[in-house]
This record gives sequence, C-alpha cells and structure tokens, in this order.
Amino acid sequence: MENLKKTCLYDKHVELNAKMEEFAGFSMPIVYDSIKNEHLAVRNAAGMFDVSHMGEIIVKGKDALAYVEKIFTNKVSTLIDGQVIYGMMLYENGGVVDDLLVYRFNSEYFLLVVNASNVSKDYNWIVENSNDYEVLIQNASEDYQEIAVQGPEAEKKILEALNIDLHDLGFFMFANYEYKSHHLLISRTGYTGEDGFEIYAGEEAIRDIWDVLLKHEVTPCGLGARDTLRFEAALPLYGHELSADITPLEAGFKFFVKLDSDVDFIGKNALIAQGEDLSRRIVGIELTEKSIPREGYEVYHNNLLIGHITTGYLSISVEKPIAMAMINRPYTKKNTEVFVKVRNKMIPGIVRDKKFLEKKYNKTKGA
Repeated sequence: MENLKKTCLYDKHVELNAKMEEFAGFSMPIVYDSIKNEHLAVRNAAGMFDVSHMGEIIVKGKDALAYVEKIFTNKVSTLIDGQVIYGMMLYENGGVVDDLLVYRFNSEYFLLVVNASNVSKDYNWIVENSNDYEVLIQNASEDYQEIAVQGPEAEKKILEALNIDLHDLGFFMFANYEYKSHHLLISRTGYTGEDGFEIYAGEEAIRDIWDVLLKHEVTPCGLGARDTLRFEAALPLYGHELSADITPLEAGFKFFVKLDSDVDFIGKNALIAQGEDLSRRIVGIELTEKSIPREGYEVYHNNLLIGHITTGYLSISVEKPIAMAMINRPYTKKNTEVFVKVRNKMIPGIVRDKKFLEKKYNKTKGA
C-alpha cells in the first residue's frame, strides 16, 4: 500500500485502528469497529465518513450552463443558484461515463462531484467534448477535502460541535459557512437514505472538524458501512448498478434523465431507442432462505440463467437477505420466483421492488 494516495485524515484513521484497504487508488478505512455498529450508528444517530477521495471538477465560463446541459442527463436549466442535482454523464451508446452531483453556483460556474475511481476518465471525457463551448474545465480534486455526516442526529451534532446551524439548508441545496476563519461549503444530500450533510473544506479545517465531531460522539464509519447503507436505500454504485455497459434506463433511473426536454444531451438518442425495447433491468430480490446473495452470483428461473446479482447483503436494518440484480425480461415482474446460485446451491427467492428501506431525508426547508 506504499504507492497509494492518502487523504488528509489518513493518520486519524490509523490512530483509530481502522482496517485500511485500497479503494480507487487511495488507502481508505473500510471499518473501525464493525460494519454493523457503524451502519446502525448512521441509522439511529450520526456517523461520519472520510470522502476526501471523491473527485471535484469545475466547469466555468460563458457557456458553462449550456455545456453542462449537453453532458448531463438531468435538468440543469431548472436549477437555482445554490442548488444540487443528481444525474449521469453518458457515452453516445447510452452507457454511463459516471453518475455525479452537479452544484450550481451561478450560470457560469458549476462544480461536478464525481466518483473517486473515475476522476481522470471523467475529466478527460469532459475536456474532449467541450470543443464547441467557451468553458474552462479544471480538475480541482486536490483542493477539496470532504467529510460526510449522516444520520437523524447529523444536523444536531454539527450545531453542537461546530456551532453551525443548518436548520434552513434545504434538501439538495448548498451554502457557504465559516468555521474558525475557515471557509466551508456544506450541502444537504447524502448517500445513505438518512438526513445528512457534506462538508467541503481545506485540509486544516477538515482535520480539525473530524476531531471535534469525534469528541461529540459522531461515529467514524468506513467504506464498508457506506456500501451497506447506500444499498439498503437502493442507491447505485458505479461499476455495479451503473457502468459503461448499463444504461440509466436499465438501472431504473429514468427519473434522472430529461428525455422530455429540448436538450440534445450526449447519449439521449440511444436511450430513446432503448426505451422502446428494454430487454433487461435491475430489480430487487429477496431470498426466502437465510443466505447471502453476493455480487456476481447467477440468478436463475427454473434452470434458465436470467441474470446476476449487482449488490447483495444480509441486510443489517431489515435483517433479510436482499439484493439488486440485473435480470432479463420478462422475469423482472414482481413475485417472479427465482433461484440464486450460492456456492453451487440454488437458494430460492422472489423478485421484489427496491424499496428495501424507507428513506428519511429531510426535504422540508426549516423543518
């Protein structure tokens, strides 16, 4: 692990005896105490994640709005200053370059927050497609460090620890704040299904904020719990539910694709064509026996191979063996009987929706 990148919180993780492993070229904490305990801390109180490995790409200039509209599936034109929106960037064939968040500062300044494993690829793709637009594109990933604070007590803990009142920060909004003369950018989005915030700042501020939150009993959480939490909330992970080979329509994310707009975004025509003949899609699966349906396991209907698991766990919150799986039609209908091949044993299950857990976002400003 000597050649891996390290976030500014690396030594904090080591001090807490975190299990460190490679992720997206970084040495990252997978677990501190136990995935279960960290998972439940976020569901019941508040947890914090070092997500400084995420990528940040700035698009600014006279044509910034038009260009982001061109490369992004969702309705950027409807954003107001200080608003965030989720969507994807697509290849011409409809496959996903990456899924990301777009932050609008104004019509000439956007921040794109992308997956850590895709930063270089995303940056190059964005630059390559910008020739007809007057924009400046900057990979600002080195300038941003980030802590995600998630859970029903996240707002309260940030107020107690940092004296920052986020009561009026709306869902999928962001604003600038000050902490001990440090500039912070804080948004309210999340990747766990719970209320939560992303704190962006420089290294010194992030290190200080981590320590203060720790003193206020915000549980440090690793990437293991981050994955179990996002899975229960049916949120995608690039390379699993979305990829260059999986379109947003196949993944069930048509809601985040502006097919009805006048904007001819890259990949739109391929999605329109696919929408008329969608041959597979990602569904939920629940096993009727206690077994763990892991990524890559094959799914069968009778003796016919019909798909594979993209993510699966023995869910911590609902205590059921559940999964998301890419399944061929017509076997995507609810209550279709299936079998998941687990170590050469066929485990029975049924197709179900992906609403494994009720999301608890705070969508009311000032609520």
